[in-house]
Amino acid sequence: MVSLPPSELTNSTQAQARLMRQATYAALAVALLLACCKAVAWWISGSVSLLAGLTDSLLDGAASLLNVLAVHYSLRPPDNGHRYGHGKAEALAGLGQAAFICISAFLVGSQGIDRLLNPQPLGAPLLGVLVMLLSLALTLALLKFQGYVIRVTGSTAIKADSLHYRSDLLLNSSILLALLLAGAGLERLDALFGIAIAFYILWSAISIAREATTILMDAELSKEIRQHIQQLVCSVPTVLDCHDLRTRISGTRWFVQLHVDLPDSMSLCAAHDICVKVGNLIQQHYPQAEVLVHADPLSPHQVPMEDA
Repeated sequence: MVSLPPSELTNSTQAQARLMRQATYAALAVALLLACCKAVAWWISGSVSLLAGLTDSLLDGAASLLNVLAVHYSLRPPDNGHRYGHGKAEALAGLGQAAFICISAFLVGSQGIDRLLNPQPLGAPLLGVLVMLLSLALTLALLKFQGYVIRVTGSTAIKADSLHYRSDLLLNSSILLALLLAGAGLERLDALFGIAIAFYILWSAISIAREATTILMDAELSKEIRQHIQQLVCSVPTVLDCHDLRTRISGTRWFVQLHVDLPDSMSLCAAHDICVKVGNLIQQHYPQAEVLVHADPLSPHQVPMEDA
């Protein structure tokens, strides 16, 4: 049995860790800045949609702070107490974000219902519009940066944060539309938009929690990736077949285990070399993978025929 740790790409690994930290700091900074702007605009206008945005930004800040701590912890190297690393801290952070988002959805929904039953005119709609335009610009810039970080690192925590801010993009667009309509005299639509936004935020929380739970439950990699790994293994000369492929994700690391069928007559040293080739080939395509390869003879359970 041959175990290969993730490819030794120290500079690349450090660059990925740096990108992940920068993404969490950027998300926290954006959330706090927008919370301050929306707080001023809501205080002046009294818009429920702006209150929805303010509440969401405050919880964004709390979730992003949790993400900063979780990513910092998940990037710690394996130790004697955590031989598989600390990557699942990212999934735990995703569950924490889902909890924050659920709270945001219930607060926004309750405020929307109250304002729908007791409508009030909005003040300073232009200020609210300007704040929402700023929110859209900053959120789009953050999403672009997060998308780059996800492509490079595959981080679960950054994915959850990005999904969260994609919902914010719709949230901010809806708030902007609600403010424009309210400025045209359709104040009740502000409350209706707030309620609709609350439902969408809740759905986003469910999606984030589902993805985090999948990782915590050690779900397999996608069918396409597993099929590709099997094709790679069977392409190695003298490998007759492979079976018992098992995969899972922990943070930015993948764990891949499999058995390869080799000719019965192959020596132990030759079998070891083939296992190393198999592991190296998988890591060429998936550098984040830690690969464990076990060699099996083609006919391990062959039973000799009884004498007639």
